Amino acid sequence: MMTIQDVKLLDLPKICDSRGNLSFLENNAQIPFEIKRVYWIYDVPGGEDREAHAFRENQELIIALSGAFDILVDDGLSRKKYTLNRSHYGLYIPQGIWRVMDNFSTNALALELASTKYNTADYIIDYEEYRRLREAGEI
Repeated sequence: MMTIQDVKLLDLPKICDSRGNLSFLENNAQIPFEIKRVYWIYDVPGGEDREAHAFRENQELIIALSGAFDILVDDGLSRKKYTLNRSHYGLYIPQGIWRVMDNFSTNALALELASTKYNTADYIIDYEEYRRLREAGEI
């Protein structure tokens, strides 16, 4: 069973020169999974919340490509908040961890890399159900 200790802030490769910076990632190199889906979140009104859920199977890496936002991770026993505001950092969130994205700056852009294809059955969107599943050892 994953805990918030398994959530990791990853410092992605960063190549700097006078023309600007470049960062990259590769399957199973900087992140511990093969990318099956990529999506992004944008046009979130400043200060708003989004994305309160957990996944049964999906793992994710979340990167703030522009702007800033907070991610609260929760394993049913402990919570920790991360602020993403640099595009060469990514937050790895394994399966079974509740997360809430909030405090979006105006024009923030969140890139999300996922280990599974989209599947609505993988989402747990009710926090009380999440707690019951954790207590039963099902996620």
